Amino acid sequence: MDFGLIHKKRYNIIILSLVLLLVFSSDIKQVKCSIHFYDHDSFKEVGNSFLLSGGSEGIVSSSGSDETRSFIRFENITFWRNEEAAEKHSLIQAFIFEAADRDNIGGSAYGGQRSICCTPDLAKLEGCKQGEIIRRPSATNVKWPIVLNTHFSGNDRTTVMEATEVVITKTGMYNLFFVSCDPGLRGLVMSGKTLWKNPDGYLPGRMAPLMNFYAIMSLAYLVLSVIWFSQYVRFRKDILQIQNCVALVIALGLFEMTLWWFEYSRFNIMGTRPVGITTWVVTVGAVRKTVSRLLILSVSMGYGVVRPTLGGLTSKVLLLGVTYFLASELLDIAENVGTINDISGKARLFLVLPDAFLDAFLILWIFTSLSKTLEQLQAKRSSVKLDIYRKFSNALAIAVIASVVWIGYEVYFKATDPFSERWQSAWIITAFWDVLAFLLLCVICYLWAPSQSSQRYAYSEEAEEDFEEEEAQSLTRGPPEGDVSLVKQEKNVGNIVLDLEDDTGDGKRQ
Repeated sequence: MDFGLIHKKRYNIIILSLVLLLVFSSDIKQVKCSIHFYDHDSFKEVGNSFLLSGGSEGIVSSSGSDETRSFIRFENITFWRNEEAAEKHSLIQAFIFEAADRDNIGGSAYGGQRSICCTPDLAKLEGCKQGEIIRRPSATNVKWPIVLNTHFSGNDRTTVMEATEVVITKTGMYNLFFVSCDPGLRGLVMSGKTLWKNPDGYLPGRMAPLMNFYAIMSLAYLVLSVIWFSQYVRFRKDILQIQNCVALVIALGLFEMTLWWFEYSRFNIMGTRPVGITTWVVTVGAVRKTVSRLLILSVSMGYGVVRPTLGGLTSKVLLLGVTYFLASELLDIAENVGTINDISGKARLFLVLPDAFLDAFLILWIFTSLSKTLEQLQAKRSSVKLDIYRKFSNALAIAVIASVVWIGYEVYFKATDPFSERWQSAWIITAFWDVLAFLLLCVICYLWAPSQSSQRYAYSEEAEEDFEEEEAQSLTRGPPEGDVSLVKQEKNVGNIVLDLEDDTGDGKRQ
């Protein structure tokens, strides 16, 4: 792989990130709510009801003042019904409930299928009103779950929900649904918006800690970039192609973490997720992950150390990189772009599987190549390079083991929390992968740090021989046998001594 031009672009990337910081910072306006938009969304038939999900978010309880009050506000909610249903009075209900109170909505008659709407049988058992949702008071607050009614009257085909604000006084995962129990309202559609506010801004509860996390990660990458590029500039004449690739990964990491912080900051202030910025940061992240994996694969193959190029493997490595980039890009777009709900960011299976398969294939290829490289270095008895690669392989093994353990924990976390009730700690799932990637990058930076002896790692027969001689000298503290240059030096020294003796003898004779 050819990374010869990478170091010329590193400063442009950093400057671009600073420019984006100024642009985004100057464009921020003070808005306090997370906004869920509905644009002619259709109700779906669920059991004996027509249902539309209005959103799900973790909300922290209000602290009392107007500035830090938490609420869910309904604005311009409009319903449209079919002309066939526009001849009678109809009811639409919006209900808000905390995840812990989910069993207080709906019921089942005689052990049958659970129903949201009250039926004649359930009216006798539950004491509910037929044609409305079944609601039982919460054990902690009899006013919850909240149910808000909107009516169609006469021949009206449209109706507007009254502007309402529901104050949140308890921390929890809140869900909003719109429901109609009228069988005649098939084809019902809705438009409008709801505003969800936490005390510190509009960010959903699960995402809020990530804004501070990405600020810390941006600082960490900045420190790493200062250390790396200071050495990079200092020893720029001895830079290897691998070190150019490392510089690119550091720059992309700094750019990505900074963009994530911008994205969450703007999301927290503006109330709507910035699709443009989110798409950019997802794309930069996909490029960074792709280049990082190709870097590890190339190093494992011995590129720049055991072999001068990847040869016939170059096209295969690049093809794998392009495939991985596309799979990662599609998955990250599905999970992040436009996502507001705290429990709606679950990518579809056909996007997750290709990404997971490519990661597994990369890991297998990396360790297979690394094993061959270690064997070659051991056969050449290149102790210094062998020691570096052993440390590198140990770091990779620890990273893979940590990844497998964390994947198991992530599966357990999601399986045991289907309603996202542990949303306050869910951000750690996302943060772990960024921390692991950063730590592995730090290991690579330490092992392949720019120095005046960097060229000793480069592949060339002459450099290899000189390097072996240096190792021998350091071990024996004496010149190795068979060194032609040293023999010549000894002969020259002998000739000088003989000349001096001749001069001395001549002096005595004189």
